[in-house]
Amino acid sequence: MNHTSSSQWVEVAGVEEIADSDVKACSIAGVPVAVFKVKGSHYALSDICTHAHAHLSDGYIEGDTVECPLHQGRFHIPTGKALSSPATVNLCTYPVRVENGKVLVRLHRKEDA
Repeated sequence: MNHTSSSQWVEVAGVEEIADSDVKACSIAGVPVAVFKVKGSHYALSDICTHAHAHLSDGYIEGDTVECPLHQGRFHIPTGKALSSPATVNLCTYPVRVENGKVLVRLHRKEDA
């Protein structure tokens, strides 16, 4: 991926590359990001569990939640909210948009956007 500032939109996938109830791991400016597709909508979250260093893109997706593969903490994909222990800290979420069949993510956290 090209070097980019965190305020730029970065293409991470074509819309057809991420099936519904699936995820694609990527890195934006060195930050691990997981891009999920749930019920036709795309969401970008930190790919690293807030409890222990595990990639959520390797986790189990059920409905609009993802379960960490390491200790089974669960997170709400649309909001990043921690739903079950041992995870207690919410995930960073990032703005996503779809343009011309491409999924774009901006590294700014949604609350900073």
